Amino acid sequence: MPSFDVVSEVDMHEVTNAVDQASREVANRFDFKGTDSHFEQDEAVITLTSESEFQLKQMLDILENKLTKRGIDIACLKIDEPQAAGKHARQSVTLRQGLDTPLAKQIVKQVKDSKLKVQTAIQGEKVRVTGKKKDDLQQVMALLRQADLELPLQFDNFRD
Repeated sequence: MPSFDVVSEVDMHEVTNAVDQASREVANRFDFKGTDSHFEQDEAVITLTSESEFQLKQMLDILENKLTKRGIDIACLKIDEPQAAGKHARQSVTLRQGLDTPLAKQIVKQVKDSKLKVQTAIQGEKVRVTGKKKDDLQQVMALLRQADLELPLQFDNFRD
């Protein structure tokens, strides 16, 4: 029986490359000369540090631009509020991955409401969709692409 998995994943290698590119751009830009502005990446959390909130906003724009150029959907970013402490301001950006339970249930509900002849099952941080026809599975993919969900979705592990 044909099946596929609905997941929400981020290529961490590309994220690391984008952060490195953003760091180089900040180091070379004239308006950041003499400031202690830098990016720090710890797994799925990127910390922006600078002297003012305005510079943090500029750094965030640079980071989003680099991530987009590397093929990472910025809808997976959870951007915290900037925190100013003395001479420095910090802001954390978290990369959200995996489908949490409420989002997985919302996906299952949308697929069931579409009345397509497919079965859905939540398996950890992914949703498995199984059907008798490939065409039904492709309709589910199209339905989920059009859905307004908070995370970007990918479809992998397609079996025929």
